[in-house]
Amino acid sequence: MKRFFSKIASIFKSKKTVRDRNPIAYAFVFPYVLMFLIFIVIPVVAAIMLAFTYFDTVRAPTLVGFENFINILTNDQEFMQYVIPNTLKYAIIVGPGGYILSFLLAWLLAQVTPKVRTVLALIIYSPSLTAGVTMAVLWKVIFAGDETGYLNMFLLNLGFINEPIAWLTSKEYLMPIMIGVTLWSSMGVGFLAMLAGILNVNQDLYEAGYIDGIKNKFQEMIYITIPTIKPQMLFGAVMAIVGTFGASGIGVALSGSNPTPQYAGQLIVNHIEFFGFTKYEMGYAAALSVILLLIVYFVSRFAFRLFGSKDE
Repeated sequence: MKRFFSKIASIFKSKKTVRDRNPIAYAFVFPYVLMFLIFIVIPVVAAIMLAFTYFDTVRAPTLVGFENFINILTNDQEFMQYVIPNTLKYAIIVGPGGYILSFLLAWLLAQVTPKVRTVLALIIYSPSLTAGVTMAVLWKVIFAGDETGYLNMFLLNLGFINEPIAWLTSKEYLMPIMIGVTLWSSMGVGFLAMLAGILNVNQDLYEAGYIDGIKNKFQEMIYITIPTIKPQMLFGAVMAIVGTFGASGIGVALSGSNPTPQYAGQLIVNHIEFFGFTKYEMGYAAALSVILLLIVYFVSRFAFRLFGSKDE
């Protein structure tokens, strides 16, 4: 027993010695910590503090307590009637839909030859890099509301419609178009992380699985691939959650206005931008930001419970 305690003490002593002898290691961490404080911690703390004030960017902030939150939940009809339903609908379809699509595409690419995989991965990943440009140029031309729009021209020539449809200003069509465009451009770093994880799975596990009774590729994916790449799955889930709830520009860019026509594509980030940069009610916008922060936090915690290890 005495030897056991002396061994434990020597471990702690050696760790302290290594840390004390290598203070330069903190210099490598310092830039990250500094940037994290400047761009993450301080803005979040400032937003939380502003959420309890009235601030119009001209006069000094005035403390109002929970008034902003009460107004959001009781007096903001657009928020409760349009913004929350739109955001939830958009998040439920785009988040899990884009996530599942990313995994399936990554899994399918892992089954082809390396040269073909490289080309296809580049094609699938590239829309996430050019989404802003293509959304403003390509999609607005395709869904233009007159005869020059590609979709209207195609449907008119086929006789499916008698007059052009205003796709991007229609309450009926704007949200489905937003969802489709987002899914098209959602194969980002989460997709690449899952593809890399699948390609690095130990092939011996598959051989052992077939010996133990796995009979097809689907069982191979369920029982071996997914449990093995849980860290990459978690990373992809968090990226999908943040990207989905943080989406703001798509509805405004497609429709050309904020708020979007008849609030058809108004998401919570659009609502924050409208009150913050159009009406200059920064305190109210900060309160909306805090609500969004809480939503993202709790959904992210659910993802951690689903894909994280027990040690996390």
